[in-house]
Amino acid sequence: MFSLLTQTPLLAAQAQGSVVVHYVPDWAKGNIALEYFFKGGIVMYPILAVLVVAIAIILERAVWWAIHAVRKDPNKLDKMYAALEQGNLAAAANLGRKSGDPLIRTVWHGINHVHSSIEGALQVASGVEIQRAGRFMWILDSVITLAPLLGLLGTVTGIMLAFNAVNEGGLSPAAVSGGIGEALIATMCGLGIAITTLIFFNFYNAKLAKLQFELESTCNNVLIMFNTLRLKNPNIDVIQDAREPQHFASSN
Repeated sequence: MFSLLTQTPLLAAQAQGSVVVHYVPDWAKGNIALEYFFKGGIVMYPILAVLVVAIAIILERAVWWAIHAVRKDPNKLDKMYAALEQGNLAAAANLGRKSGDPLIRTVWHGINHVHSSIEGALQVASGVEIQRAGRFMWILDSVITLAPLLGLLGTVTGIMLAFNAVNEGGLSPAAVSGGIGEALIATMCGLGIAITTLIFFNFYNAKLAKLQFELESTCNNVLIMFNTLRLKNPNIDVIQDAREPQHFASSN
């Protein structure tokens, strides 16, 4: 069993005499990225896993925001505002039915709970939209912290190999180059992943903050319009103009 493990790429660094040697498979030779991966030591495997997770989340959020941009319909939202100003709740509800725009969905949920608590319905619906927009952001935040720590771990293991080589073979550049190279490669990859992920994390956070502001503005506009209608017609709370069954916001 021990002989099999020593032949696998997982044992990325081993001592041959006094020189630290990294196992690079024949199929990886000639590819700079793959050679660096195997020369980076065993810590490169969790670093690779973190990279794959970061890329998957970044792409998923990119697709989500692209779909969000396509679904936005400011013209329909203006029409809903106009219907609300006229007190035509049924028309406003019909305009917002089955819309993919988060702002319109939020207004629609508020209208369908006009007889109970429009303020509460708007808060719940807007909270659900924020939760959808911020999904998986905690994972990107974890990657930003975890990747440099893994790189630091690779630095420690690489320096340990270098010192072991010095103890065995004396202070020779050839004896310590493998361990120092492993330390630098792991550190570079960890920092590179963290820096790249941080850029996308801040970009998506900015879009999330913008969406939150738009939702708050939309909810305030609806409440102002509804309060104006309530002053004109105190019985609007019990009018079922929308004629819709009870619908509750869902994060699914």
